[in-house]
Amino acid sequence: MIFSYRSFLRNHFKLSFSQHKYFTRSSCLCFADKVSQPERKVQEKINLADFPPPLIRNFCVIAHIDHGKSTFSDRLLEMAGLLSLDDKVAQYLDKLQVEKERGITVKAQTASLVFKHESKNYLLNLIDTPGHVDFSFEVYRSLPACQGAVLLIDATQGVQAQTIAHFNQALLSDKNIIPVINKIDLEKADVATTRQQLRNLFSFRDDEILEISAKTGYGCDDVVHSIIERLSPPESSESKPFKALFFDSWFDQSEGVTALISMLDGTLKVGDTIRPLNGSGSYIVRSLGIFYPEKLETKALYPGQVGFLTANIRNLGQVKIGDIFTHESVLEELEKKPKELEIFHKGIPSLPKPKPMVFAGIFPCDPSQAKELQKALEKLSLNDASVQIERDSSPALGLGFRLGFLGLLHMDVFSQRLEQEYDASTVVTTPSVPYRITIKGQKNIKTFGTNVLMVKSPHQLPSISIIEKYEEPIVIASVIAPNEFFGPLNSLFTNRRGQQVDTSAVDQTRLLFRFRIPLNEVVTDLFDVLKTMTSGYASFDYEPDGYKETHILKVDFLLNKKPIEELSTLVPRSRSREFAKRMCGRIKECLPPQQFSVVIQASIHGKVVAREEIEALRKDVTADLYGGDITRAHKLLTLQKEGKERMRMIGKIPITRDSLIKILRTS
Repeated sequence: MIFSYRSFLRNHFKLSFSQHKYFTRSSCLCFADKVSQPERKVQEKINLADFPPPLIRNFCVIAHIDHGKSTFSDRLLEMAGLLSLDDKVAQYLDKLQVEKERGITVKAQTASLVFKHESKNYLLNLIDTPGHVDFSFEVYRSLPACQGAVLLIDATQGVQAQTIAHFNQALLSDKNIIPVINKIDLEKADVATTRQQLRNLFSFRDDEILEISAKTGYGCDDVVHSIIERLSPPESSESKPFKALFFDSWFDQSEGVTALISMLDGTLKVGDTIRPLNGSGSYIVRSLGIFYPEKLETKALYPGQVGFLTANIRNLGQVKIGDIFTHESVLEELEKKPKELEIFHKGIPSLPKPKPMVFAGIFPCDPSQAKELQKALEKLSLNDASVQIERDSSPALGLGFRLGFLGLLHMDVFSQRLEQEYDASTVVTTPSVPYRITIKGQKNIKTFGTNVLMVKSPHQLPSISIIEKYEEPIVIASVIAPNEFFGPLNSLFTNRRGQQVDTSAVDQTRLLFRFRIPLNEVVTDLFDVLKTMTSGYASFDYEPDGYKETHILKVDFLLNKKPIEELSTLVPRSRSREFAKRMCGRIKECLPPQQFSVVIQASIHGKVVAREEIEALRKDVTADLYGGDITRAHKLLTLQKEGKERMRMIGKIPITRDSLIKILRTS
């Protein structure tokens, strides 16, 4: 084959001649040979029995958002011969419509790859994870199914806040970590500084750090070799009873729940009867397989491998993510021997439980679609186990649900997926954080059954006379920004009731700031303000840090002294008046004018703290008058005024569903 590596780089990667130094002739020929053969685009049948645990490597790719995880995954798929450059499919593993539209990964995806190393074929199971803090549960859920992780860092941006968070989580999970500097082919790449950051922050040695360009493929083969050589194989045994970790799922209309499992021990075959350790029922395995990169069915899965199974599971009420599957016969025997069952449980990796940080009500736009919304939520929750769902109701919006999310972006993406994947048009109420309320008085404690209540909506707040103290959730916010923003960032967090924890140098030009700040101040617009203030140079991450005593107030809104329950909100005392005034203005903008004047009020504990008025629609009753005394005009105007007052006393203000939806969406 006559092959020009320079023309290959220009045609397929649009590289300039100055960038060719990142792709040698030998690596280019090798790479082209792997991805340019047409027959490689067809899925090849592989025998999974040929891959015992020593020939398996399970790993995930973790990084801050937009550091090149999905592009790096594309190169690995191409190098393994599972994709062709002719397909021109960027971010192949980002399969959701919302991912393609927003350009971010929101769902971890799995793919199995086969690579040859020192005359042996190795099975590499890749998990591509999201980078945004709102989807960090996807990372935490993927780590127990892996033995190592590739930590990707953008050479133009350096170490970011989420990079540190992911590294710490992988370190706590006792995973081997391979540091990789990406985008070294870009003009703004500062590889030397990024190396220094990795040495200072994470204590990596220079010889451990790899340099790649995921866009061109340069250095990706070195990463594959390092994965095989530096990551440990799974400690699984074929002789032990079958045991598999259930760590992900999604719903299919015909097959029900498809479970993604990591084989810890033993072998699983189609037709086997399995049971979850902590769930209910037994299930016959209908199909098994791996993602290669699409679904490829096999007759069996072997120890150490990652694959999927279907077994006529219809909902997650039967099986919980994080549970362990085993053969029914094995579990029946173990239940007779408690000591052996206890030994069986040892060594099983545990998945962290998601902790919702933001709560919001979701209602169907059409009240008659409540059942369809419930079905859509149940199905989508199979694909996003971090969402907490409870029933809710509203006098104006009807039956609905109160959902707990990991953040505002998580809430936004979940709502968009509901509409795109299940055609469910919804109304999302103003998000709020969960407050912890301590009740006083034994009689009141007996009434509620506990002295501590978690209040997620204003309607759950008990009478202030029985409340002993309020507590709000606190987070530790980590910000990495250039040195010159030290003063403005300090002022920003101080004004939002934050307290500086510590400050440390990332390198000569950037600092790592850590603040302790109420979650309520974070979930509003802090991230947008932070990016605007630093011209986009700051990165942001936060993690829960318990609760802190505070004082919250319930702000009620009234129209002509009649309350609107749907708009009641819990607000910290320091923000209550500002919030009340702003919301009154929004209500005024959204409500249509009436034949009589409408007074909009915000009240706290019965005291009005903000007020707006919508003037009445008026008719010029003096237009038909001609000549005569001025008293005739005064008489008509007086009669009109009295009529308006009578209308105001008996008139009802029709708050249409559309108006309420507009108010909630703008707030």
